[in-house]
Amino acid sequence: MSITITAFERSPDGGKGLARDTRVRWALEEVGQPYDVRYVSFQAMKEPAHLALHPFGQIPTYEEGDLALFETGAIVFHLADQHPGLLPKDAHARARAITWMFAALNSVEPSILELVIAKFQEGDKPWSKERLPLVVDRIRQRFGQLSTRLGDAEWLDGAFSAGDLMMVSVLLRTRPSGILDEFPNLAAYVARGEARPAYQRAFAAQLAANTGKPAA
Repeated sequence: MSITITAFERSPDGGKGLARDTRVRWALEEVGQPYDVRYVSFQAMKEPAHLALHPFGQIPTYEEGDLALFETGAIVFHLADQHPGLLPKDAHARARAITWMFAALNSVEPSILELVIAKFQEGDKPWSKERLPLVVDRIRQRFGQLSTRLGDAEWLDGAFSAGDLMMVSVLLRTRPSGILDEFPNLAAYVARGEARPAYQRAFAAQLAANTGKPAA
C-alpha cells in the first residue's frame, strides 16, 4: 500500500525544515519507505476533505490504505513500530526511546511554541515585551536540563532512535532565535541529526517543493 502525506502548498518557513511534515519525511527516509506528498493550501486545510483527515485543520496527515493518521508523534511512532530502524529491539531501550518522543513533544516543545506565538501572533500586544523574556527563560530552563542529561553523548540513549528524531526536530525550531547556540552540546546534537543522510533527503525534498531548487 502506498503512503501519502500532506504538506503546506507554500510553507511559512520557505521550506527550511521547520514545518512539521519534515519530521514525517525524515522518519520515512530513515525506515526506507517511499511516499507521495499531497500539497494543500491554507484554505484547503479548513475544508471538509482535509478536516476528515485532521480535525484541527493542520498538516501533516498520513494515509496508507484505509489507515489515516494525524499528529507527528503518532505518525512517527507508527512508522517506527512498523519498520526497523527507529526503535531498539531491546524492550527497555525501546520504552526509553518512546519516552524521549513524548518528552520532546510534551516537555520541550510547548515553551518553544509559546515563543513563536509571542513573537509573531502577540508581538503587537502592549504586554508582549514583558512576556517575551519569561517565555525565553522557560526555554532556557528546559534546554539546561536537557543539556545536562545529554552531556557529551552522541544521542539521548545509545543509538539514534525516534526519540532523537523528534527531539532534534523540536530543537531546530529555536535556531532562528539564537537560543540553541547558547547550549553547545545541544547545537552539536542537532547538527548530528541534520547530517544524517535521511534528514538530508527529507530536507531537500521539502526545500525543492517550496523553492524549486535543491538544497545546497
